[in-house]
Amino acid sequence: MPSYRSADPARTYYVYNAAWSFLAALSFTLNLVYYVRDAGLDPLQMVLVGTTLEVACFLFEIPTGIVADLYSRRLSIVIGFLLIGAGFLLQGLVPAFLAILAAQVLWGVGFTFTSGADQAWITDEIGAERAGRVFVRAQQFELAAKIAGIVTAGGLGLISLPLPMVISGAGMMLLGLLLALFMREQNFHRTPRAERETFRHLAETFKHGLGVARRRPVVRTLVVVSLIGGLSSEAFDRLWSVKMLTFTFPTVFGTSDPAFWFTVLALIGTLLSLGTSVTLDRLSPERLSAAHPTGILATFALLQIVGVVGFALSGSLWPTLAALWLTTVAGTVAYPVQSAWLNRHIDSRSRATVLSMVSQANAIGQVAGGPPLGAVGRSSLRAALLASGLILVPIPALYLRTRVPDEAVTRRS
Repeated sequence: MPSYRSADPARTYYVYNAAWSFLAALSFTLNLVYYVRDAGLDPLQMVLVGTTLEVACFLFEIPTGIVADLYSRRLSIVIGFLLIGAGFLLQGLVPAFLAILAAQVLWGVGFTFTSGADQAWITDEIGAERAGRVFVRAQQFELAAKIAGIVTAGGLGLISLPLPMVISGAGMMLLGLLLALFMREQNFHRTPRAERETFRHLAETFKHGLGVARRRPVVRTLVVVSLIGGLSSEAFDRLWSVKMLTFTFPTVFGTSDPAFWFTVLALIGTLLSLGTSVTLDRLSPERLSAAHPTGILATFALLQIVGVVGFALSGSLWPTLAALWLTTVAGTVAYPVQSAWLNRHIDSRSRATVLSMVSQANAIGQVAGGPPLGAVGRSSLRAALLASGLILVPIPALYLRTRVPDEAVTRRS
């Protein structure tokens, strides 16, 4: 093993997630403003951009997950970042609807190469028992880096809205190349070339992953939760910015530019998420890493419902912002808890594939739910946003009714 691949896996995972978070914040902080102001997209086109992204995720999620399980987690992640970077570059350089759609395909396919592969890699390298703690800690690094990325995007966006996206794209491609050099992969064993009957192994790996998803209650529940979340999130994720742009922002530091205010909104939401995560980790770490964190996940899901519904119904700026931040915090803090819970119930052989199935369920939901709610949003933005919140109502009950004996967790980890 070359010495440049001797980096500690947990530290590599922290650095990788922090870099990804910083670069993603550069691209995403002002991209919705860019779509409206520079590219001139209407609400339906905004949703169709997201739908195109999710179609790409849907078509490639399982194949790329199987590649990560059969060939190399590291290779899958490196390819992913190169494609994501290319997509971000195209989006920032060409402010036109068709170019933005093409960019979604590039970075959507790239994302599927990283989705599941990164969690599968770190779980293999350090073990499922340590992974839960590492996921929570990594999220804190992500949120801190996101703050830096948001502030940087805001400064660059005041110069030029596409500039942070272009820098992000170049940075993503550089990150992929650096991971190819420094990312250690010692506990993954690819199928020997002489034994690699590619299509048969692809089919067997997929079949095994599907069996896991069907047999194990936690996996089955999280697939359904991911599907419901996708049905809701596509419209909300794309249309919240349209609603915010209907408000008149106050003048601060001599400007009321939406680029400035969207930076402030993202920054406050991230700071609140980081503070909540750190506080919960210190006051009740056992709940975040519990064998069955159903109670805390149900609580976060309920808070997210309250946030989305409140955002839809509010007619003034500050209550709308409070609801938006509640939604952001609940979803952000719940994610690593859910990820650790899922990873404890799948084995290494099909880990990336099963994680990809969960992501694909979310993509199916977004493709199915986005365009109808986008069409509703053309005539009533409030109705589309309210529907997004009501769709989430079954999720808390799904968490609470999922029970698996503790000994099963030990046996399957």
